[in-house]
Amino acid sequence: MSRVLLAGLVGMVISIVIGPKFIEFLRRRGLGQQIREEGPAGHVTKQGTPVMGGVLIVIAASLAFLALSRYTTAGLTVFLATVACGAVGFTDDFIKLTHKRSLGLSGRWKLILLGLITAVVAFVANRLDLPSEEDTSIYLPVLDWHLPLSVIWYPFLFIVIAGMANGVNLTDGIDGLAAGTGIIALFTFTVISIFTYIRTGQVGEQSIVSLDLAILGGALIGASIGFLWYNAFPAEVFMGDTGAMAIGGALATFAIMSKTEVLLLFIGGIFLVEALSVMIQVFTFKYLGRRVFLMTPIHHHFEMKAWSETKIMVRFWIVTGILCAAGFALYYQYFFEFRGR
Repeated sequence: MSRVLLAGLVGMVISIVIGPKFIEFLRRRGLGQQIREEGPAGHVTKQGTPVMGGVLIVIAASLAFLALSRYTTAGLTVFLATVACGAVGFTDDFIKLTHKRSLGLSGRWKLILLGLITAVVAFVANRLDLPSEEDTSIYLPVLDWHLPLSVIWYPFLFIVIAGMANGVNLTDGIDGLAAGTGIIALFTFTVISIFTYIRTGQVGEQSIVSLDLAILGGALIGASIGFLWYNAFPAEVFMGDTGAMAIGGALATFAIMSKTEVLLLFIGGIFLVEALSVMIQVFTFKYLGRRVFLMTPIHHHFEMKAWSETKIMVRFWIVTGILCAAGFALYYQYFFEFRGR
């Protein structure tokens, strides 16, 4: 337990301490945000704000985790998936900044790279010698039913990883929004890992794996809190695709390694809503010739209704907290018994 707390503290201190110099480095290099012309008018003032702050999160979390990790296969898999998704986001950010445009890596290449990450995660997840289910099914709480997916399990994992990575990325449009909601979601998975560690008697392989996942969760939370110190309104730095995709990849892989993919409907619920708002907007405009929302992702809809960024941020945090509490309640009621079978 002390390792988890220490990982969070180390990640936060590193992020806060090196933050100012890192932000200044980005400013000197002219690595500032390119604002879309079709975005909210109030965002024009954010043009040139240093971006790629997600690098700060990844570095701080990596140093904290590697210093305190138990180096289990599951923990390292989640860690490497986090870094890999962050690298995809970094490539996207780098192209945007070097070409001075708001669009970076093409969607096709993003999906290809996320597909490669999914293949590695699926390979490891299907071969881990854990006391939980080792097949290609997912557990449905309440119904208490194992849904066999067979070969569909692999594209399902791709949807989970790509969906969460892009969902968090879409949420990153208001100061402090993605960082705050990401911290709450990461905190939930960390608590789930700690709870499993305690309930297993703190002995055995499952216990060590749960502790390692909790250490990584603590490191990511601490690093994200340190980043949020500089990202709160008005933001001094944006996380960019680097941080958003890293957090999304971490959440997805946490769920896969803990066999709690279904709980992402709650724990990652706010990111799902953001992604669905874009999909609904595109569908209705293309086929019905009308828009459901004033602007998407949905946080921009509320901006267009004259909500302040702070109001949107706090209310989205509250909704995320409620959804994550529901997700943990389901885990407490159903999933521990499932994992112990």
